Amino acid sequence: MAEHTSIMTAPKRILTDAMIAEIEALAPRYPDRRALTLPALHIVNDALRHVPLQAVVEIAAVLGLAPAEVQDTLSFYAFFPQDKPAGEVRAWVCRSISCALRGGEEVLEHLCHVAGIEPGGTTTDGTLTIEPAECLGACDFAPCMLAGKELHKNLTPESAAAFVRATQKRFVRP
Repeated sequence: MAEHTSIMTAPKRILTDAMIAEIEALAPRYPDRRALTLPALHIVNDALRHVPLQAVVEIAAVLGLAPAEVQDTLSFYAFFPQDKPAGEVRAWVCRSISCALRGGEEVLEHLCHVAGIEPGGTTTDGTLTIEPAECLGACDFAPCMLAGKELHKNLTPESAAAFVRATQKRFVRP
């Protein structure tokens, strides 16, 4: 029987020099390296639209932490997808009591229907992820949605559909 040898290769590096420099630039603002964990996760997520496991390992190395410590922080927050990138626009639809009483569940359902996805899903073209949120802290504008950094207030199924159409037009690729 022939002997089989396996060559181990190092995983492809995820963090760029620019990401590491951005993390390091924040260090003076924090009391210790552990406190940089959440900002580092945001930096990677902003660049990649998710934080794959290899990035967790690399963040840990940069911060001098165990990968499990970084993973603990990542898994505490629903904000960081890990398996695959979120859409170019990530829309969080509020499900708090105020939004629910004013039609938030219907808005979420209609958004997903128009986009052709389930809650938590991403459109096939990667432009839009729609997710439920427990509270966006904007009860006076219920129902509302946070898309990127823009708060959409007093939503209706019609305005939600218009948002989906505008988002898809914005990311049409030639």
